[in-house]
Amino acid sequence: MNKKDSHKNEPEIFILDVDGVMTTGDFFYSEKGKIIKVFGPDDNDALSLLRDKLEIRFVTGDRKGFPISEKRIVHDMNYKLDLVSTINRVSWITERYKLERVIYMGDGIFDHYVMKDVLYSIAPNNADENAKSYADFITNRRGGDRAVAEACLHILRKFFTPFNPDKLPITEGKLSGEWTV
Repeated sequence: MNKKDSHKNEPEIFILDVDGVMTTGDFFYSEKGKIIKVFGPDDNDALSLLRDKLEIRFVTGDRKGFPISEKRIVHDMNYKLDLVSTINRVSWITERYKLERVIYMGDGIFDHYVMKDVLYSIAPNNADENAKSYADFITNRRGGDRAVAEACLHILRKFFTPFNPDKLPITEGKLSGEWTV
């Protein structure tokens, strides 16, 4: 696919890697194994601004930390989360979506394989150099530190209507968490 021509397509889904994008990428271990991941602030709020425009889905290759990611992404934020090997993501996405309709945000050493084939790709500032070299947009923020929030505002500007901070957003459901408008 020629990415230059693909911008004529409208995005249908925003797929985000978890570790290093939603989190700082740090894993905290005890003698019992992986126990903590650090998720950043504001990302869930910003994702709620896209909820009525795009399907939002998360992927992780972290089998041992999956229950931690599942607690945050599925149970707290109410999004789908799939365990997908970092080297099998292109085929996983292709089986479910048209690549020319996908926005993907990743940071890892293998994420550039996805980024070069999708409609639009985003990397946090602290992403692997390969990921950043294929990203259409690189956030100023680091993963786990509002990078996803920055990406969401960028997606609104690029593909939809920019977020207006002077006007309270009106959506079809909850913006995030337990709060409603």
